Amino acid sequence: MGRSAEVTDNIMIKTLKIKDFILIDELEIIFDRGFNVITGETGAGKSIIIQAIDLAFGARASKELIKTGKNRALIELTVAVDKDFNKNLPDDTGIEVFDDELVFSREITENGSRSRVNGVIVPQDVIKTLREMLIDIHSQHMTYTYVQPKHHITLLDNYGKNDHRELLAAYKELYKKYTEISEKLKAAQEKTDFSQQQIEFLKFQITEIENAQIEDANEDERLKEELNVLANSEKLKEHTYAAYWGLYGGEQDLISALGKIKSSISKAVEYDQKLASFEEDIASAQETLREAASGLRDYSESMELDEQRLNEIQERIDLLEKLKRKYGNTLDDVMQTYEKLSAEMNEIDASAENIEELEKAKKETELALKAASEALSESRLEISRELSSVMTAELEKLDMPKVRFSIDVQPCDFNSNGCDNVEFLISTNVSETPKPLAKIASGGEISRVMLAMKTIFANSDNINTVIFDEIDTGISGKASQAVAEEISRLARARQIIAITHQPIIAAKSDRHFYVAKSQNESTEVHVYILDEENKINAIAMLAAGDVTEDSVKFAKQLIYGV
Repeated sequence: MGRSAEVTDNIMIKTLKIKDFILIDELEIIFDRGFNVITGETGAGKSIIIQAIDLAFGARASKELIKTGKNRALIELTVAVDKDFNKNLPDDTGIEVFDDELVFSREITENGSRSRVNGVIVPQDVIKTLREMLIDIHSQHMTYTYVQPKHHITLLDNYGKNDHRELLAAYKELYKKYTEISEKLKAAQEKTDFSQQQIEFLKFQITEIENAQIEDANEDERLKEELNVLANSEKLKEHTYAAYWGLYGGEQDLISALGKIKSSISKAVEYDQKLASFEEDIASAQETLREAASGLRDYSESMELDEQRLNEIQERIDLLEKLKRKYGNTLDDVMQTYEKLSAEMNEIDASAENIEELEKAKKETELALKAASEALSESRLEISRELSSVMTAELEKLDMPKVRFSIDVQPCDFNSNGCDNVEFLISTNVSETPKPLAKIASGGEISRVMLAMKTIFANSDNINTVIFDEIDTGISGKASQAVAEEISRLARARQIIAITHQPIIAAKSDRHFYVAKSQNESTEVHVYILDEENKINAIAMLAAGDVTEDSVKFAKQLIYGV
C-alpha cells in the first residue's frame, strides 16, 4: 500500500455526493487525506467526478448535465475546515460553520441552478472566493491560477521570506495612507474647482436670499391675506357699517326689535315661570348682538385705505415670489436652498484652507512610498532569481532537462501590490526564448510546470486541496516516474485528488478509487474504493491491459518497491 499521509492541516474534501448527474444515478465518495487516485477504463466517467467538484465550487452549469429522464441534478460536497476558518469568511455571507465543516450544494434544474453553503443560498462571487481559499483544480480545459499573470506577483511574494513580507506589509500600509490622502485631496480640489465667476455667483445667491431676511415660512401667505384686506378696504368699510346699522342703527334695527320681544316675554313670565328661560335666552342674544354691533362699528370706523402699507406688502410679496421662482416652490424650500448653498460655500472655504496641508502630506507620503516600493522591487528581483533557479531545478527533475524558467519583473505605476508587473516565463527548448507561461502548448509540459509550482509553493500558499485531472497527459517513461515521486512528496503537505492513466503514479496513492461503467437498460457509473488486492489488480491492468502473473508482479514492485 502507499505510504501514510502526513497532511498537516485539517482542511480537506471529505465527501462528494452526486444524484442524477450526467450518467450517475446516485453516488457517494469518501476521500482521504494525502494522495487520492482515480482510475478506470477510458470513457468510464472519471472526469465526471472532477466536473462535479468543479460545479460545487461554482463552475458554469447547464440543464444538459441532468441525467436523462430526471428533472434535476444535485451535487453536495463536504469540506472539513479548521476552527478558525470562519474568521476568513467573506463579510455578510450569512454562512455559519458547524462542526468544522462547509457543505457546498449545487442544484441544477431545467430553469437554472442554485448554490448553497451550509444551507445558505449564496451568490457566485462568494462561491468563487471560497473556491480560491480551498481548492486548486488543474485540468487541461480550465484556466489555472498559476498560469494567469495577474496571480504571479502574489505567488512571487508568497515565496519570499519574512523580511520580504515585512517590506510588502510596510508598502501596503503606506499605499493605503497615500490613497486616503489622495482621495481627500481630490475631494477638496473638486470643492474648489470652480471658476471665480462660479464662486461669485454662489455668493450672490447666498446674499440674495440672506438679504430677504425670511424668518417665517408662511410669511407669503400671511401677506397675501393682509393685501386682500387693504385692497378691499372701501368695500369692507361699507359692508361692516351696513351690518352695524341693521343691528343697532335705527328705529327698525334688530336689537330694538329684540327689546320689544323681550318685554312681551317678561309680561308672560308673570303668569308662567316656565317661560323665564326664553326670557333669558333673548336677553343673552340681545347682549351678544349689541357687542357684535359695537365691534362692527369700530371696525368700519377704523377701516381706511393705507396706500403706503399696500405698496410695501405688494413689494414684499413680489420679492418672495421671485425667490420662490429661483430657489424653490415654497419659502421653506427657499430657506433649505439657502442652507445648502451656505454649506457648499463653507466647504469651499474649508477645502481651500485644507488643500495646502493635504498636498504637503501627499508629497511626504509619496516620497516614503517610493522608497518602500524600490526596496520591495529590489527584494522581488532577488526572490525572482532564486525562484527561477528553484523552478528550473524542479522541472529538470520532472524530465525537462532543457527547460529555462525565468520571472519578468517590470516597473509600473503605484498600485496596491507595489510598482511591479510580474510574469512567469518559460522555454522548453534550447532554441526558443522564454515566453509567457500561458502560451505553453504541450499538455505534458504544462502538467509538469503546474506540478513543480504546486510542490514549491506547498508551504507558502493557502490551498489545501489540489485536484489534477489527468496530470499525466503527454508524459511517459522517466517523466512519469518523476511526476509520481513529486506528487507523492506534495501529498505529504496537501490533499491530492488525481485522475491518472499511469500505473507508476497510481501506485503512490493512499486511497485508490476505481470508476466503472455498466450498460444494461441504462448507462450507469459506479465508483469503488479498492482494497489492497484490487489495487494491485487495477495497477496491473493499467500497466498491461490485463491481469496476468507478470503484470501483478510488476504492480507489486511499483507499490512496494520490491
